[in-house]
Amino acid sequence: MRRLLLTAAATVAAITLSACGTTEPAADDAKKTAEPITLTDATGAKVELDGPAAKVVGTEWNAVESLISLGVDPVGVSDVKGYKTWDTAVPLKNEPKDIGTRGEPSMDTVASLKPDLIVATTDLPEAAVKQLRKVAPVLTLRPADAADPIGRMTKNLDLIAQATGTTQQAEKLKKQFEAKLAEGAKALADAGLAGTKYAFADGYVVSNQVSIRPYTSGSLLGGVNEKLGLKNAWTVKGDESYGLAATDVEGLTKLGDVQFAYIGSEGDKSSTPFTGVLAKDKVWTSLPFVKKGNVHRLPDGIWMFGGPESMNKYIDAVVAALTK
Repeated sequence: MRRLLLTAAATVAAITLSACGTTEPAADDAKKTAEPITLTDATGAKVELDGPAAKVVGTEWNAVESLISLGVDPVGVSDVKGYKTWDTAVPLKNEPKDIGTRGEPSMDTVASLKPDLIVATTDLPEAAVKQLRKVAPVLTLRPADAADPIGRMTKNLDLIAQATGTTQQAEKLKKQFEAKLAEGAKALADAGLAGTKYAFADGYVVSNQVSIRPYTSGSLLGGVNEKLGLKNAWTVKGDESYGLAATDVEGLTKLGDVQFAYIGSEGDKSSTPFTGVLAKDKVWTSLPFVKKGNVHRLPDGIWMFGGPESMNKYIDAVVAALTK
């Protein structure tokens, strides 16, 4: 299940090079004229850079998505195939080196890339982060925070932008996200859907058993849903970081009459139980929202733990599903 868990001032030349992630000699020349950058990451550690990082490795997909959105093509990415499967909303624009799994990146592979910066998260074991620091400066992010999910997303975006000299693009992305939220909320209100009870979940089949994860108000999607004027129908308690809970098919009976939505992936057949093994399940087929046809599969490839661009596409998908 981890695969789902498991987002400064310089010369114009340096910013341009950081945006394309090139490794040409000119990048080194530009770096010499750049101002040093000092940041404090989520662990309280100081991260010191000679200038905007151009060759960046990302160990977690939310960080990778943020890099791409900021115009920085990472030279190394954990589980490239998995990213391409789950995050087509913000696709890779280059062919980065696969550095291994998100939980256990290959130190040798990362070192061979000679990165200026490694962006990791606190989901990565501390021992692994220590090893990565021997290779290059590591900017460690807290990937999620149930107390302020949207705020955490934008704080992470800002940190990465400061490290890569792309703060103007970060401001643009944040403004676009705010505008999209307002647009989506208005569309739902105009359709008489403000205050609609809404439940988002994902599901998996493991050893022939269906596991369902509710996205509570503390999840990133939960925070977005509430900004859209929807009422989160989940009453279960989520974890303190991702705002995710756990339930089974019987647990869905507590939802009542709601709008239910999920995202799966054709590239991961175990992720679509709602149209798979549950299709003939008596509990599932007896649920009010199933009987009424209020089950919405949103488009594949919207990363539920991503950044502003994934959230923009999620907003469009929710509005389209509920107003069709």
